[in-house]
Order: sequence, then C-alpha cells, then structure tokens
Amino acid sequence: MIQGCVLGIVLLITMVFVGGTSYAVIREVVFSQASIPEAPPVSGFTPQHPTETIDAIHAIPSPTLAPDQPTQLPTPLSVSEPEATLVPWDGNERVTILIMGVDYRDWSAGEGAARSDTMMLLTMDPVTKTAGMLSVPRDLWVGIPGYIHAKINTAHAIGGPSLAVRTVELVIGVPIHYYAVVDFGAFVRFIDELGGVKLNIPYEIEVDPIGDENKTLRPGVQTLPGDLALAYARNRSTGEGDFDRARRQQQVILGIRDRILDFELLPTLIEKAPTLYQELVSGVNTNMQLDEVIKLAVLAAQVPDENIVNDVIDIRHVAFGWSPDELSVLVPYPDKIRVLRDEIFATSGSLGPLAPGNDQERMSLEVASISVQNGSDDPDIARRTANYLTSQGAAIVEVRDAGDGHTYTTVIDHVGRPYTVQYLVSFLGIEGRYIYYKYDPAHPFDVEVILGNDWAANNSLQNP
Repeated sequence: MIQGCVLGIVLLITMVFVGGTSYAVIREVVFSQASIPEAPPVSGFTPQHPTETIDAIHAIPSPTLAPDQPTQLPTPLSVSEPEATLVPWDGNERVTILIMGVDYRDWSAGEGAARSDTMMLLTMDPVTKTAGMLSVPRDLWVGIPGYIHAKINTAHAIGGPSLAVRTVELVIGVPIHYYAVVDFGAFVRFIDELGGVKLNIPYEIEVDPIGDENKTLRPGVQTLPGDLALAYARNRSTGEGDFDRARRQQQVILGIRDRILDFELLPTLIEKAPTLYQELVSGVNTNMQLDEVIKLAVLAAQVPDENIVNDVIDIRHVAFGWSPDELSVLVPYPDKIRVLRDEIFATSGSLGPLAPGNDQERMSLEVASISVQNGSDDPDIARRTANYLTSQGAAIVEVRDAGDGHTYTTVIDHVGRPYTVQYLVSFLGIEGRYIYYKYDPAHPFDVEVILGNDWAANNSLQNP
C-alpha cells in the first residue's frame, strides 16, 4: 500500500505539478496561437543548423549519417569522478527534482540502462511559494563527470540516474534533490487511466505511435489516447526539432493537469494508487520516499499560478556543432543558460554565474591554447588580433596564415572551452553558423580561430 501511494503521488507530482508550472506561462501560446512561435533572436547572434562540417572547411568530404543515429557512449577518463550524493530535502529550502523519460530505442531493446530522451527540472521554494520548470535538450554537448564530452542524454545510460543528476547539476549550476525516471509504457497507461488528454493541436502534424502506423493529427481541440499523446509529445520533425518537442511535452502535461482538475480525478487516482503501482512499477524509478512525496505535493498545491515560470534551453542558449562522429550537437553558452537559470531558480537577485568573473576573466581562467590563423586579405590582421587577445589574457600559442581564403571568421573548439569560445564569438562578431565543435583531445590547440575578411574589414584594432 505504501509503495502504491508513493508511485501514485510521484506520477501526480511529475504530471500535475508540471502542468501547474506550465499553465500560467504557456496557456496563451498553446491555446490562442495558430502555431507555436519561434524563440526571439539573441542580439548579435543568429544560430543556424550547420551547413558544413569541420572537414568540409578543409575540402575533405565527411560521412552522411541518419539524423537519429545514436552517438557512441563516451569513453571513461583515467580518473573517475565520484557519483552524486543526493541530499534529502529538509522541507525549508528550495527543492529541485529531475524528471527523465527514456529513449525509445533503448527502452524497446531492453538491454542495459537507457539514454534519457527527456530531461525536465522542477523546482519549488517553500518560503516564497514560487516554482518553475526547465526543459534540457537531449543533444546538449556537455562534460559528463568521469568521461569525455558527450550528449547529455548518455549520462543516464552509462551511470544511471545518479550520473544524470550530477551532470545536470554541473551544467545548470543548481543542486538536485530527487529524480524520477518514467518510461513510455507508464506514460501511456497513466493517460489512458485518465480517459485521454484534451489538446488543442495548433497545426497539422504527422505522428508515429509505437507499434502502429503513422497518423495525421488535424488542427483543433481533440482528446487523444495515451499512445497518440505520447507520439505527439515525442515528435521531433517540426521546424525547431527538439525545442518544439519540449514545448509540446509541456502542452501535453498541461492537458493532463487540466484533465485531472476538470474531472476531479485526484481522489480517485490516489484511491487507485495500489492498483496503478502493480501495473506501472516496472516503468517508474525514483528516490523519493512517501513522506517526502507528500510534503512536495502539499507544497505544490500552495504555489499560485502567478508565481510559476518555465522555459526551454533552446536556440537562444546554444550553438550548433558537430560531435567527433559527425552528429549534430548543441553546445551551451554558459552565461545565457545562467541568465535563464536565474529567471527560474533564483528567488531574488542572481544565483551567480556558472563560473566567477566577467567574460574576459572567465576566458583567461580557462587557459585555452589558441591558434590564430589569417584567412583574410589583410596580411597583418592575425598578428594585431593575437597581440590584443594576449593583452586580454588569452593564451595565444600560434599565429599563422590559414592557407586559404575565408569570407567569414570561424572558431573551432577541440576540447570544450565554452568561456573562451564565448569571448571570441563576442569580440570577433562570429556568426552562429561559423562556430564549430570538433572534439579531439589530441589536437595541438584547444581552440582555432580563422580570421576572415569580415573581421579584417570591420575590426577596431589600430595599426602600430
């Protein structure tokens, strides 16, 4: 009975509470717009999907891979990192929960731990009665503790929930107290228990239900059974791919929340928790105990809609790059993620940057070895640029000609030096499509900068 209550309340928290966090912020987007709007542009930065690989820059053809081909699991480093120790919530401070859904290919194979297909952070502050939710994209290219850089979704596959928690803590910069991992079967079964979920489909969309043929959802309000609701939430084929999918997931969770409240299903669900537990126990994994879950449920009910915020890490906060095996990845801009994090997690003021200091200081603290290469028509621009960067604390270890002409300035990160790249992008005015990430720890330089005619024509450096 106790386990059944735990599972039932966990499901309610992960779905009802998330629905509550979404409701105040996105209901007008979901129900009043004809389509989900694009994220607003970031000043001075125009992110685009990459049109060429690093090898293509040097006229070497690269392999073409299927969009959903999985990245290989990362290689352990020689010195392993300790696993995260989740500290139980004391009931007084802000509490944060990591909700994860598993990858269908791994889930259906049933062999070993699955990659996470969805990552959402839920947070509540019992003092200020504020709450928030943050969706983390599965293709975020991050340092996994004890391993080389990889997509964030691989952390769960190689180290389970503990390593996934530790990885997200380092990327976002907030402590995580609890986790809940829910697979597709549990998700579908729970929605069917509710009698489906009512959604306002903003535009025609083709979905791929598990074990069934593709179906087309027409625009308008309709009630979807669990399999179609899951297919709708999993779809990545619209304009902004995983970012759109995160917004649809929030819409589905909002629909679940409305279904429970509109039909007053909460008492019935709690009463049926033991039965649901028997059916869903294999599909939910959490470290929350009964008393902790009850406290969280009570707190969630006390948070008013106007005190709730939510958002998605999307094109405003990342650059598009390539992994070593030539798969598209999302490389985080730490300071942009910090600003977003503060909007959701800071009760007042700022939580502080993910690393101390201003842009220049954080760049110099990384001590990234930089090669400055001249691909422009100005024969002296590389030397002048390198001298200035050195004066700002950059570790310039090479200055040379690029060997061929470049219209646009390009930066290539080989080992993961986000603050150095961020500083160079800002100083040199590099466009998003010319920011590349080619992980190669054996490369002689951490970062390469190839100066183009755009920088040569518009720089503010003075000739000596």
